[in-house]
Amino acid sequence: MRFGSRIGVDVGSVRIGVARSDPSGLLATPVETVKRGKGDLNRIAAIVAEHEAIEVVVGLPTSLSGREGQAAGLAREFAAKLAARLAPTPVRLFDERLTTVAAQQGLRASGVRAKKQRGVVDQAAAVVLLQDALDSERATERPPGRPVEPPPAADGPAS
Repeated sequence: MRFGSRIGVDVGSVRIGVARSDPSGLLATPVETVKRGKGDLNRIAAIVAEHEAIEVVVGLPTSLSGREGQAAGLAREFAAKLAARLAPTPVRLFDERLTTVAAQQGLRASGVRAKKQRGVVDQAAAVVLLQDALDSERATERPPGRPVEPPPAADGPAS
């Protein structure tokens, strides 16, 4: 297992859940929910710098059959922009099937009412995603998911 903190990012259409791991890569914990839109990449970059992360894991939502829909396309696009913003810090896409469902179940089990889940479910999903990625790396002795190549730098300033 590589040493160093990792950041987990669960990208939604309105909010982005962010989690981090301890430097030994054993445990994922929530960090914050970032509002999607102007400034989101800069806020995540600041979190990555603050925690001196060695990589960022972005959730790739796929169906149970493994097919990718519109949400996966949006996650790929966001991950590519994030990779360009964070270079040379690596960004990886990791299958996040059912992370939001698992997060909602965990919150319900811990007594968080559905009304109050909205503010923290994105962070909880990022925790589930990052913990799955950490467990995968520990089991396989390989970095989780697939690396993201940043797009060519002709797009102008990042948001």
